[in-house]
Amino acid sequence: MTQVEKMIPVKKLVWALAAAGVLGAAGGALAMRNAKLMPVADGSTQATADAAATSGGDTQVAAATTPLTSTGGATATANAAAPAATFTPPPSGMPDFAQIAAAQGPAVVNISVSGTVKTRAARAPQIDPDDPFYEFFRRFGVPGMPGGPNGGGEGGSREIRGQGSGFIVSADGVILTNAHVVQDAQEVVVKLTDRREYRAKVLGSDKSTDVAVLKIEAKNLPTVRLGATKDLRVGEWVLAIGSPFGFENSVSAGVISAKGRSLGPDESRVPFLQTDVAINPGNSGGPLFNARGEVVGINSQIYSASGGYQGLSFAIPVEVATKVRQQIEKGGKVQHAKLGVMVQEVNQGFADSFKLDRPEGALVANVEDNGPAAKAGLRSGDVILGFKGQRIVSSGDLPALVDQSLPGDKVDIDVWRSGKRETVTATLGDANEKGAKLAKGGGEADADHAKLGLTLRPLQSEERRQLGTRDGLLIQEVGDGSAAARAGVRPGDVLLAVNGTPVQSLDQVRSAVKGAEKSVALLVQRGGDKIFVPVRIG
Repeated sequence: MTQVEKMIPVKKLVWALAAAGVLGAAGGALAMRNAKLMPVADGSTQATADAAATSGGDTQVAAATTPLTSTGGATATANAAAPAATFTPPPSGMPDFAQIAAAQGPAVVNISVSGTVKTRAARAPQIDPDDPFYEFFRRFGVPGMPGGPNGGGEGGSREIRGQGSGFIVSADGVILTNAHVVQDAQEVVVKLTDRREYRAKVLGSDKSTDVAVLKIEAKNLPTVRLGATKDLRVGEWVLAIGSPFGFENSVSAGVISAKGRSLGPDESRVPFLQTDVAINPGNSGGPLFNARGEVVGINSQIYSASGGYQGLSFAIPVEVATKVRQQIEKGGKVQHAKLGVMVQEVNQGFADSFKLDRPEGALVANVEDNGPAAKAGLRSGDVILGFKGQRIVSSGDLPALVDQSLPGDKVDIDVWRSGKRETVTATLGDANEKGAKLAKGGGEADADHAKLGLTLRPLQSEERRQLGTRDGLLIQEVGDGSAAARAGVRPGDVLLAVNGTPVQSLDQVRSAVKGAEKSVALLVQRGGDKIFVPVRIG
């Protein structure tokens, strides 16, 4: 009996750790260098071919859902004898999370998806049928070979299943969730908190913003209240409700860590809300509430090395989701505006080169031929400081603001050009791809050298034709330890401009460098990309 009594707390601890998603995550937490952003739908792309791993996960969930009273009668007796808990009002200024969960929780749903996706056939080894090894590979089932897996070379299919969260925005059954939750799904089942289940129709989804709109046939459903992010402040309390690891209607709370986060070129259209709310697989598509119980975002991604929560989670602002919903309900598809530029971050080196007061704005690295920006007169070397009257602090601000507009909108753009402010007007286009692309900037210049350390030569006429440029000098060599080498300039790059001024001769380069005080901004073409590289020279 003594041994049993000692084991009871251990069982309870294991249950608690499993329910909290702690077990299995400790090892991954030690490998933060491998951490990455990932969507948090629970296994939406998991194949049934991984049956062993799936079975293990299901067993863990089943164990975790066992009632606490099953750990021992003594625990149940103690709980029954305990006096009823008294309600203590929250301190002044604190949100009433219990009230928010009670009022808004019924409008949060669990989403289960299933379907099949096609897989490509494995390529067969290029072996002559007369080769003695041909029969060996065929008999032992090498993929792609006759008699082996996918032996016909036609590919196959695999089953997918997963789950996520969503929330009801209309009493007649309109639901918002993440696009990645329902991706490739042939069947979508929505489960309400009262245990009713409905098959849902995907009205539409938008991969670039990761928003999807579903519809179930029901009436008089509970709905959430929608808020706004413009008045949301960093440090404010927020609350998430969802189904992490399948635990339906789980509540977690935290604060807004940052606003307007750009998560890279592939997701530059969304100015994410960063929070420290515990978000885990299965929370995807669930709502993020402010302290007044209004939805301000859709929980979408986490930054994790282990696959579980590690303190960084990201939500799509409700305004982005509302715009997508309106377009899908109106026409079944989503339009995105396009400016037609590639931009990169303005660091201190660029600010010194272009004589800006501070390192802010979006530096135009490339302008799409015949695009809206080109027609408006924007050019490489311009620094965009404002868009439609809103200040551009980081380069990631621009794509999000462009995406909040519509194709055909006329917008005023404030630019810094040749040491002074100018305003140009652009008519936005319709984007089939990214509206404003982020360029990968060159390396930071951290050396203090007086010269660039470049060996340059004029481009031959054939080289100019291939590159499609009239300007530029070929960088033949980059001196070891030179300022240019430390900045990331490489042999084979083509130097197109210095501080926004096109160069065609060595004298033009020398003149531009001589007139610079602290740094110069080199516009180089590398392959098919054009990027600015800041080089510190003084």
